Amino acid sequence: MTGLLLLLSWIAGIASMGMPWVGWLKPMLFSMLFFMLSVCVILSLLPQLSFQVMHSLCWRYIRLSAWLLSSALLGAVYADQALTTRLALRSLEPKSVSALIYVDAIAQNSQADPNRWQHKVTVLNQQPVPVYWRLSYPAQAPQTPQLGQYYRVTGQVKAAHSYAVAGVFDQERWWLQQNIMASLQVETMQLLSSEQIAALGYRDFVRQQQSVFAQLALQIEAQRLSFRDFIARHSFHNAGLLLALLTGDESLLGADTQQLFKALGISHLLAISGPHVLVFAMLFCWLFMRIVHWLCPLLLLRIARPYLLVLPFLLCVWLYAALVGFEIPAQRTLLSVVLISAFLLMKQALAPLKILLISASLLLLLDPFSVLSAAFWLSYGACFILLRVYQSLQTQRARSQSAASRWQSLGAFLYLMTVSQWKIFIALAPLLLLMFHQISWLAPIANFIAVPMIGSLIVPIEVLAASISMCFPTLAVYGFHLADALLQALLLALQWLDRSAVQALQYFALSTWQIIALSLLVAMRLLPQGVLPRAWIGLGAIALLFSHRSRPEFELNILDVGQGQAIFLALPKHKMMIDVGGKYNEQQWGVGQQLIIPYLMDQGISRLDQVVLSHLDQDHSGAFDYIQQVVPIAKLYSSENDARFQGLDFNYCYAGQQWRYGQISITVLSPQRDQLQQAHQDKNEHSCVIYIQVPQAKSLQNFLIMGDAGWKTEYQLLQQYPDLKVDVLVLGHHGSRHSSSYAFLKQLQPKWAVVSAGKDNRYGHPNPIVLARLKDLSIPVLSTIEHGSVQFYLDQQQMKWSVYRDQRRWLKRESLKSK
Repeated sequence: MTGLLLLLSWIAGIASMGMPWVGWLKPMLFSMLFFMLSVCVILSLLPQLSFQVMHSLCWRYIRLSAWLLSSALLGAVYADQALTTRLALRSLEPKSVSALIYVDAIAQNSQADPNRWQHKVTVLNQQPVPVYWRLSYPAQAPQTPQLGQYYRVTGQVKAAHSYAVAGVFDQERWWLQQNIMASLQVETMQLLSSEQIAALGYRDFVRQQQSVFAQLALQIEAQRLSFRDFIARHSFHNAGLLLALLTGDESLLGADTQQLFKALGISHLLAISGPHVLVFAMLFCWLFMRIVHWLCPLLLLRIARPYLLVLPFLLCVWLYAALVGFEIPAQRTLLSVVLISAFLLMKQALAPLKILLISASLLLLLDPFSVLSAAFWLSYGACFILLRVYQSLQTQRARSQSAASRWQSLGAFLYLMTVSQWKIFIALAPLLLLMFHQISWLAPIANFIAVPMIGSLIVPIEVLAASISMCFPTLAVYGFHLADALLQALLLALQWLDRSAVQALQYFALSTWQIIALSLLVAMRLLPQGVLPRAWIGLGAIALLFSHRSRPEFELNILDVGQGQAIFLALPKHKMMIDVGGKYNEQQWGVGQQLIIPYLMDQGISRLDQVVLSHLDQDHSGAFDYIQQVVPIAKLYSSENDARFQGLDFNYCYAGQQWRYGQISITVLSPQRDQLQQAHQDKNEHSCVIYIQVPQAKSLQNFLIMGDAGWKTEYQLLQQYPDLKVDVLVLGHHGSRHSSSYAFLKQLQPKWAVVSAGKDNRYGHPNPIVLARLKDLSIPVLSTIEHGSVQFYLDQQQMKWSVYRDQRRWLKRESLKSK
């Protein structure tokens, strides 16, 4: 048990990667090691005291706690050091470069833009050591990178830039986990020979790529490409799905199929999992045993079958894991098989949980960045749950095997399959909610249909056909056609299931604490009977009801939504949004779907009491269409009416409107009521200007949100409200030079100015002229470009602020401290 706890502590330490406070742990680790060493020396000098202490129960607990804490600290420091090394290799500034690259991986189709390809390549001349970049180029480019070749490419370098918002997909973390240090938009490409690369000073790298292992890896990648070409040039109805299930390559997979699998909660079937790898290994080992029986049957009398198959089985698992690019589930399977083989050869007992935790620890030792991937947690979480479900169903399975007839056995088997799918669904629900905020209630049914068909029929047929294709391609086509026909039948069943349901994929607004409470409740439910009293589960359910997030009395969040504006105001009894960000292509990527809704779900917000759209420019109101489909909105205000607002409680916003919630007041300062009829002709100047007052705060009491209002509105505000006090100013029109005039800023003299704008936006916001005005007036600036989402919150009558990019090291752009 102590060993398992040490492994869990190590994993927990690695999981702290990127936390700003991890750097402080190094002195703590050395202090603890010094303390433990000092205690051991003292006890060695006092034998009698040593005997009494060493055999005391208190000392055992202290020693265990010290070892567990040391293991966690060691993991945290190890992860922090690896992160520091990798962060130093990133390219953060856009620039034009001429790069020397080596191609050792196949290209992937860009999901964001199907007309472009993305290629992970090794760049030789941009950092002290070779690093990975992602090339992006048109699918119809006259010259494309080929495996095993060197090139000189020119183009524009771009760094990953995440929308720094709580609860949303972190692109910078994903690039970091994938070991991609920058992206290059290719402009020109020139083929170079290995001799030319060696002459340029990279002889050691060339020699390394000519080694046996490097050439073997290159041949495996070439075989992966040949499978893609083989499937693509034949008339299969589901070529993309065939390729994805075979090698994990989703380049040919259509958006409709991806959306169907996502809606039914079975996207995990598109990833290469353990069963895919094991099917190939078992097929090969079966063939191997047939050959041994035929050529050398006496060998089985000398060597037991399990020991004879260890090496071939390991080799097959490694080859298939390499073929699918060593994805995390494949790595998990490979490490688990290695451990099982080692235990088998040493004739040790096989403890599944121990193997699982050792496998996870080894994977994080080899690649600590795996902890940043959702695939790591889902893969190992699913395995742990499967183990527990398998153990809980042992008794029921024994009963089904003793059934009197085949029909009863079949019924019992179907019952066990149904029960196991629902148990897996319930057990994985907290993890899915934590990562994606969505669950499809059809997932158990879809898995019940798809898992046996894919695992027992389609994947084995594909693996067999792929193996045959290397020698008999014509015969292999028939195998792929059979797998394609089975996939077609499966898709028809899944499409019918999808059409028969209404909103199968649903959002759930649960805060992090609620999800933690739900996880503990599920864990208690999955424990063996007798470990915990059943009454504890009831207490856990009660705790879940009261595990909502404790919010401050006032919280204002200027969200990072790129070139747009979205502000969330949270009061104890009122949740409000002022603007909701823009709209791009909701089918591929949209602010509402990818940013606002995940943020609200992460905050535990399932309903908005009020939405104010300052005006109807798309960068302020474009995401409203999607948001209203997911989150009920009690009241809506804007300076214009619109067809999208039908069925909602809509009112115009105009100067003089005021809402009070406790001591906090929200007032509309502009436009005037008689100006509303002009709002359609001049949206910006008729933006709803919102003024928020927090009188109980000892500092930063007054917030002014300008929308897209410019000089004209600013002049009117100065005339109508000459004594207006502003501590925090959200700059009008994203810092445009036609807003935030010098006179306006000088009279208000805010303590902070906040800019909501997108990185490298085509408008040049915030304008250098505006930034110069702010600098001249000594007004500090917080920008969503550099700092991500900006939060102001009331803490014991003190108004404090924080920026989201300070919460993870890879997001950090400059040193700012929360005040």
